[in-house]
Amino acid sequence: MDQHIAEAIGRPDLIRLDDRLVCLRFETMKVVSALAAVRHLLDTGVVRRGDTLLDSSSGIYAYALALACHRHGMRCHIVGSTTVDHTLRTQLAVLGATLEQMEPCSDLKLDQKRRVERIHEILAAHPEYHWMRQYHDDIHYLGYRAIADRVREATGADGLTVVGGVGSGASTGALARYLREGPDGRAPSDVELVGVQPYGSVTFGAEHVSDPEIIIAGIGSSIPFGNVAHELYDTLHWISFAAALAGSVDLLRRHAVFAGLSTGAAYLAARHERERAPERTALFIAADTGHRYVDTVFARHTEAAPLAALTPQDIQNQGELTLPWSRMHWNRTPTATAVGRASIDSGSASWRSTS
Repeated sequence: MDQHIAEAIGRPDLIRLDDRLVCLRFETMKVVSALAAVRHLLDTGVVRRGDTLLDSSSGIYAYALALACHRHGMRCHIVGSTTVDHTLRTQLAVLGATLEQMEPCSDLKLDQKRRVERIHEILAAHPEYHWMRQYHDDIHYLGYRAIADRVREATGADGLTVVGGVGSGASTGALARYLREGPDGRAPSDVELVGVQPYGSVTFGAEHVSDPEIIIAGIGSSIPFGNVAHELYDTLHWISFAAALAGSVDLLRRHAVFAGLSTGAAYLAARHERERAPERTALFIAADTGHRYVDTVFARHTEAAPLAALTPQDIQNQGELTLPWSRMHWNRTPTATAVGRASIDSGSASWRSTS
């Protein structure tokens, strides 16, 4: 029996949509990483019960950290994106978390930069607060080991392609790392990792191409993230808002899975990867439910293009990026950002390689 609702919320469902397509569905995915991170900080004495934990969030992590703080008797302070909606604001308030929300801004890149600047201002005034650094501290990998074990048990892992929004790098990076270890330390498993990005994200060099609609919050970045291990990724997909909308609508219509916009993008990419390699199983990550996207995505379901009309443009480099959907082999290539990521956060957990 679970001791707190956060533990139940963080436990995903594995749903086989067809013979070679599996959905790893979370109610709120980042609860997994937030719970494990806070527990690790308490166990190692970095923080104590009653301390204030601080971070920036576009929505999902704010709720996850508030739940983890509630579970462990901590205070929680969030610098929130303009995308934090009324429902989440209310939940945070009742859970006892405090929220500073950025003023409305049409540019989510600027919104993200302003949030980080505000974090530094708060730390200057309150050095006793602990900044969780969800983007840079690899303690956020820890919670995904149990998820990887469950995926391995259900799928066997060999011949598995994991597909998901890159975001902070923790979920896809951790799952790939743990799954590739192989069971019980035996030979590494054949696991490929496919990252999904929005146009405009700097993480894999797409900042020069903008989406006419919006940047899909949570799966891209306007600043380098220390938790993104570039050398873990085999393939990348850049997917526009319109294409992701079509994926989200099709996923609900065809499989009755009600999930967010990043899930629609991952579903689209996973279907394509499965078709290219029908001998492999494609597992895609559904990070949250679709409730936040009722008005912006699902109410526009009549606008959704049929998936048969959507095909990615295969490209050789980021200079060839084109809307609405581009695909590129990354071949586990490290980048300057990836190699130097440990220097971004001197508090990174020592168990993770920086090579």
